[in-house]
Amino acid sequence: MRLRRKAEQTATTEAAADAPQAAGTGATQPDGGPYDVSDVEGDGVERADLGSVLVPPIADRELRLQVDEASGEVRAVMLAGPDGACEFQAFAAPRGGDLWSTVRPQIAEDIARRGGTAEEREGRWGTELVCQLPVQRPDGTAATQPSRIVGVNGARWMLRASFLGRPAVEPDAVPEWDDALAQIVVSRGEHAMPVGEPLPVRLPDDARRVR
Repeated sequence: MRLRRKAEQTATTEAAADAPQAAGTGATQPDGGPYDVSDVEGDGVERADLGSVLVPPIADRELRLQVDEASGEVRAVMLAGPDGACEFQAFAAPRGGDLWSTVRPQIAEDIARRGGTAEEREGRWGTELVCQLPVQRPDGTAATQPSRIVGVNGARWMLRASFLGRPAVEPDAVPEWDDALAQIVVSRGEHAMPVGEPLPVRLPDDARRVR
């Protein structure tokens, strides 16, 4: 696991998921995952415990944490590979609700306000967003950053993931990236939280000693 410490969070192509409670119900974790922590109790799999998300070792994927230098808080959790990356975060959601259907158009609207585009496609977990966002390279030149944003409704939680690189532009050619996301476990906790609130992420005990 690699830690990256930065004073400011790196910009991503996704919008914040602060949203009101959604009406209706949504599908949850088809094809075996992502999982709720209650589904994996006693399975014997060792996972990096980041509080709200638990991540097992995944072949050809490196777990990276982006940490705020001043506060020590984890700003982003990412799986990185040779052809792309997947950044993910869990949010509080209503029991039996479909938060992703509420959040998805808000993300698309935010990307449009920033000069980008967001188109819907059907993927493993239902409707996804395929996005193109204008960005500025370090040398000042303009570029376009593609991403694919996925939402999975769980048991009082929603897991949102942004794929970058090849899994964003050729998702059907690299299904192993979706397989990697499916191995993530979410630990919602029993405490009350506003719908749309990010679930807290913490450094694992062994990573706290890294300097």
